[in-house]
Amino acid sequence: MEPRSSTDLPTIATEYNGSDRNAFLFGWTPQAELWNGRFAMIGFIAYLLWDLAGYSVLRDVLHLIGY
Repeated sequence: MEPRSSTDLPTIATEYNGSDRNAFLFGWTPQAELWNGRFAMIGFIAYLLWDLAGYSVLRDVLHLIGY
């Protein structure tokens, strides 16, 4: 089997829906959904680290309402 030259390789998708897939676009766009997912992952990790540090929003709320 002969190796393929670099010009025969498929191109990397740099655009998504006619725009850069990492563009920070407002509105109901596929790019907004990508950013929403990224921010959700950051928030989830931040909360886990906050909880591991000994602070817990859930525990504090339950303590405030008497459970």
